Amino acid sequence: MTSTSENTFDYIVCGGGTSGCVVAGRLAENPEVSILLIEAGQHNKDLENVHMTGGWSNNFDAETDWNLITPPMAGVNNRQVKLSRGKFLGGSSGCNGTLCIRGNKQDYDDWGLEGWSGEEFFRYMRKAETFHSKPWFKADKESHGYSGHLHTEPHDLAPISELLMDSYVSKGMPLHHDMFSTGDVAHGCGHVPRTVYRGLRTTGADFVTNENHRANVTIKTDTTVDRIIFSKEDVETRAVGVATLSSDGSSTTYHARKEIIISAGAYCSPAILLRSGIGPKAELEQHKIPCVVDLPGVGKNLMDHLVSDSHIHPFINRLHVLRNLQKNLTTDHHVHHDNNFEKTYAQWKETKTGFLSTFPFGVFAFARLDGRLKDEPLWQNAPRKPGRDPMGLTPRQPNIELFSTECYGGPKQYDQAPVNHQYAFSMIAELFAPKSRGSVTLSSANPRVNPVVDCNYLDDPLDLLVLSEACRLGNEVVMQGTGTRDIVKGSWPPNLNHHTYGSREEWVPYVKEHATTCYHAAGTCAMGRKDNPMAVLDEKLQVKGVAGLRVADCSVMPTLHGGHTQMPAYGIGEKCADLIKETWRMAGNVYPRI
Repeated sequence: MTSTSENTFDYIVCGGGTSGCVVAGRLAENPEVSILLIEAGQHNKDLENVHMTGGWSNNFDAETDWNLITPPMAGVNNRQVKLSRGKFLGGSSGCNGTLCIRGNKQDYDDWGLEGWSGEEFFRYMRKAETFHSKPWFKADKESHGYSGHLHTEPHDLAPISELLMDSYVSKGMPLHHDMFSTGDVAHGCGHVPRTVYRGLRTTGADFVTNENHRANVTIKTDTTVDRIIFSKEDVETRAVGVATLSSDGSSTTYHARKEIIISAGAYCSPAILLRSGIGPKAELEQHKIPCVVDLPGVGKNLMDHLVSDSHIHPFINRLHVLRNLQKNLTTDHHVHHDNNFEKTYAQWKETKTGFLSTFPFGVFAFARLDGRLKDEPLWQNAPRKPGRDPMGLTPRQPNIELFSTECYGGPKQYDQAPVNHQYAFSMIAELFAPKSRGSVTLSSANPRVNPVVDCNYLDDPLDLLVLSEACRLGNEVVMQGTGTRDIVKGSWPPNLNHHTYGSREEWVPYVKEHATTCYHAAGTCAMGRKDNPMAVLDEKLQVKGVAGLRVADCSVMPTLHGGHTQMPAYGIGEKCADLIKETWRMAGNVYPRI
């Protein structure tokens, strides 16, 4: 193990994903400090499937993926679920859906933590962004940022998405163009800005590379964080260093003069804490890890948004009949028909335009389900707080999200592409405010061994009830909505009653068999008040019982917001950097005891 003065920095950021890159980039704005950014994966500069938005799925099941798989989970028929996460500089911001869905401001108000209200946190998400509108898009200008390193723009819809927009509106979800940026619409449909600009995906790595690279940031890729090293003076335990393993097997220790920030995501951040001796004492003893701080909440409170396809539509006979009138409603012809993929790829290479410059999701909607569930006994009899539904939500917060694809595809299990000039799309239902909780634990103290991630999906019967009803609603939008009812052949799943579009009871077994992750993991290093025994962090993201150590990524979220986790990950990085700057400004270069 090597340790030299060259290995000493003011700040060390463990994890070069979405939040970690933001923290490092913002701290580097002070030229008088030095920052080390450690990333387990490779640099992103030569990863074409990161920069080419449409190449996203090629980053999975490869060395650019952490390749996590859950154990069998009872709530989803004892299935195991693949949990892909980006393992390269920029992390999951380089392979996610590019979607900027910030959630509802009430989601963050519900945390009840100083400095994290909806208004305050939305400002941090805006800080990360430079928004580029389009002439057709009715932007809420005050909801966007215009000077951040993350470039965003609206998505031009395929014809099928325009038709689905009409279907949403006809089914009682009015159109609000920029509702996913404003944080105040619980029931409606709209357009979602994407982290794409001029045909390229923008990612967290943009905060520390290209024109934003600064000489005071050192980036170490292909380097795995083993554990945090501590010193103890009097009664204070302080984080002072990071032990790492490089891809060639060598070990190096890096030292921090001021702070260490763990930004390894909701699965790997708790794993680093556990390997470092911070977590439930009994679990640590199983792996012969000395307990530095007994924090029972580390790795607990795992939340994720569960999704299920509520409808997959093959445009077969009916579209063939109308081919001359309604040709190419979806974008399948760009990738699945004849040799068109080669043409599509050449177009992106030459001009950074076309299908591969976009992500093939279409129109999105939020929905409240109170009225649809009011006569359901489980919903009626479930406990609830005043002004809240059984999921803990106010009328200002959506229960579910619906969204659609603009062609056939997705993760690699979707391998039956419509190559014979057919067209397809899917409607997807997403559960918000899940009541089920999972966990992250160690299977080994070896940092090269992935942690055990048990999402515990659909453990709570209310989750199954709401997601089943969400699928039912999505099916109705497609089959009854004015824009799509006359162009879709049959119903899906095929065993559902075509006239009722499926009862809730019919949807339950389908959901249990098909529900899967939306890659929105959070909560495993949760913030909380001093009197919360399961809190891992305080409201300043500081690990309880340790000086000089913070966590900054979606693992810090006490509860999961009703949106997608990309923009909160940027906001958490921005907030953390400001908290660190404020701490050291107030302390006059002497770290305060906690």
